[in-house]
Amino acid sequence: MKIAFCSSEVFPFAKTGGLADVSGALPLALTKKGCRVKVFMPFYKGIKAAKVFDDYGVTHKGGVDFYFIKNNDYFMRQALYGTRRGDYHDNLERFSFFCKAVLKVLKEIEFSPDIIHSNDWQASLVNIYLRLPPPVSDSFFKHTRSILTIHNFAYQGIFEKDKYPLLGIAWEYFNMNCLEFYGKINLLKGGIVFSDMVNTVSPTYAKQIQTPDYGCGLDGILREKRNRFLGILNAIDYEVWDPQRDEFIYRKYCAKSVKGKYVNKRRFQEDLGLDVDRDTLLLGMVSRLTEQKGVDILTEALDYILGKYQVVILGYGDGKYHKLLKKKARKHKGRLSIHLKFDEALAHKIYAACDCFLLPSRFEPCGLSQMVSYRYGTLPIAHHTGGLADTVIEVSKGGGGFVFHKYSSDELISAVERAAEAFKERKAWREVLLKVMRYDYSWEVTADKYIKMYKRCLSLE
Repeated sequence: MKIAFCSSEVFPFAKTGGLADVSGALPLALTKKGCRVKVFMPFYKGIKAAKVFDDYGVTHKGGVDFYFIKNNDYFMRQALYGTRRGDYHDNLERFSFFCKAVLKVLKEIEFSPDIIHSNDWQASLVNIYLRLPPPVSDSFFKHTRSILTIHNFAYQGIFEKDKYPLLGIAWEYFNMNCLEFYGKINLLKGGIVFSDMVNTVSPTYAKQIQTPDYGCGLDGILREKRNRFLGILNAIDYEVWDPQRDEFIYRKYCAKSVKGKYVNKRRFQEDLGLDVDRDTLLLGMVSRLTEQKGVDILTEALDYILGKYQVVILGYGDGKYHKLLKKKARKHKGRLSIHLKFDEALAHKIYAACDCFLLPSRFEPCGLSQMVSYRYGTLPIAHHTGGLADTVIEVSKGGGGFVFHKYSSDELISAVERAAEAFKERKAWREVLLKVMRYDYSWEVTADKYIKMYKRCLSLE
């Protein structure tokens, strides 16, 4: 099969979150399965291409061609989507340009895909333009089918109605059955409507977003699409996340010998100014610092947790949480280490050094951190929602983590206390640690599920 894979961010070229990790790993895994894959993303500042043409740049990696859509006015900026003050005012123009250009470049390079696989609202217009009348849709794509993957339903690409003419789409499609959403434009909604199939990144999240509580106003549209909608659990790249060959951590280790993990904990405590104590439970978190990620209940619980345990947090997000965490770091010196930034090397060190990993998300489409933490022998403490519900099972029930079901600081504390009690039983803890390090959340497994979806999509009437 020939696949055109479209995403607004792709690791290692540009990244703000899990979308980039998926977009970087899945095409490589599909190629290993025999697919011909070309990946399309914007040509952001800092990207280096092997070849540069008038409209795009291109580079080759792992059997995949990566195409970078050029527009210096739109994409040569410091950030991908906006600044600390908010989103860029012209994001609709930026990503509608990108989506039109994808179809144009596909024709230029004479690559007629069996499947166009677009991701999130920024790329959803590729699927919309594919199905609408000219100028961009024509016989070149006659046999092409489209799939839209939703990575986070909370981000929908909503814009004011007066921007609609900039899309180049006839006004007849600005209605409640297509692109209109309470008087505004909703690009994710349009992507759902016009795509041949839709999926999201975990089975539980696929069920949740078809309900009013999680559907963000589009649950009805998804229920209408339910026969062409499914959840496929994300995976992680074990070439990136592997303590046996991780160049970022202090001491490499593996499931056969985990002594290196204890070296990582000691060195990490030393470097971060934490009290050096192997017997103190060390909790880590690498996340956007937003309410979605559970930072509200975590900050409520921190004073209690830090009275007994240690916490390190790496992330960037809402200013109110930055201020609150800085205040608590001053109060709990030697027990709380805060890093308000993105730091790839530090993230790897946190996974390797910590005993447990905090995932208190209010909602979580999939979550990759729990899969990474397993690989590093770091047991997740997670809210039972979305992909976390699919991947984190209580240790006492034969799983490898600690789960709380009610979204509250008290329930989070209760889960931390269960983890601390289990941590005291060193032999049993080590057995769980060794078990979770052997879990398989590889892209090889997940790629097969995507190929199965592609085949189903091609067989649809």
